[in-house]
Amino acid sequence: MSKPRVINQWIPAAHRGDAAGDNARVLRDMLRSWGYESHIFALTIDVDMRDEALPWGDETSREGDVTIYHYAVPSPMSDAFGRLPGARVLHYHNVTPAHFFAPYDPGIVRMCLAGREQLATLADRTDLALGVSEYNREELEVLGFRDTGVLPIAVDTARLRNAPPVPSLDSMLTGHFVNILFVGRIAPNKKIEDLIRMAEHYKRYLDFQYRFIFVGRYDAVPRYYDAIRGLIAEYRMMNERFWFTGPVPDAELAAYYRHAHAYVSLSEHEGFCVPLVEAMAMDVPILAYGAGAVPETLGGAGVCFTPKDLEQAAELLAALIYDEPFRTQVITGQRARLQDFSRERLETQVRSVLAAVA
Repeated sequence: MSKPRVINQWIPAAHRGDAAGDNARVLRDMLRSWGYESHIFALTIDVDMRDEALPWGDETSREGDVTIYHYAVPSPMSDAFGRLPGARVLHYHNVTPAHFFAPYDPGIVRMCLAGREQLATLADRTDLALGVSEYNREELEVLGFRDTGVLPIAVDTARLRNAPPVPSLDSMLTGHFVNILFVGRIAPNKKIEDLIRMAEHYKRYLDFQYRFIFVGRYDAVPRYYDAIRGLIAEYRMMNERFWFTGPVPDAELAAYYRHAHAYVSLSEHEGFCVPLVEAMAMDVPILAYGAGAVPETLGGAGVCFTPKDLEQAAELLAALIYDEPFRTQVITGQRARLQDFSRERLETQVRSVLAAVA
């Protein structure tokens, strides 16, 4: 294949604030800056994304010299992708194992099972398969993909660092409460119930002036969210100490990071975990359970622990918040790790991908 001129990307849904969609826009702008023609095509496009993506039904979606397919859910795109005449690059963002959803939503269970089955059908119809992490790449290899590699998610941290203040929210977040932050969907693999149990240890033995803030959708798995609320009630915790914000614009997300004393992840399945990079960029010390791709994304930064001892986790959280030398050491390490996700590093990796398919 000669040097490509048109490099397109396919994503099932164009949402603002979605990791795959945000990643696709960063890559598109990068490719255009290098002189390529590049577009994003999506099956569904939110109203505020109509200037960012084109309908997948547009015939030009099949005309790329290279097409990058961002895979996380089953869709009609998969079969069409496998029949494209140009070079086919799969960018795998991971499919959550179905067993996490089994107690809560059989529909999501079926979708996860179908997602993994559909992914396997692309093994011999893909020219290059990239995981967003080595953890994902190994999964692709097990499924039979031959030419594999790693291309991390492009995280636009400048949108947070340069975000304007939100005076009303800034005022609410200041004061004598310690703000402990989680960003992401309220979903079973995130193990929010463990975070609530850890909060009980933290409140009972370490610090009563706490506030846990969960930024992200809480309506994706309603029965799971109800179970979380039930657990808070069972422990007789004060509801006002647990904020579930739903999705928020970038300016508000930046405010939550700015006022966070620590970021906590107790998730048991992550293919990359974008909020870890965002927390590093905003100098929020991280406490994370070492499952899935989390240790790889942290790369030795933050405080990554196993096994999942929630009493120990609560003590580590208090140390991150109140032990100033320890906190400073952790933040210094996170700043060093953040350089591995720099624009320059990403450009080098993308050029390597293009060389591989050319």
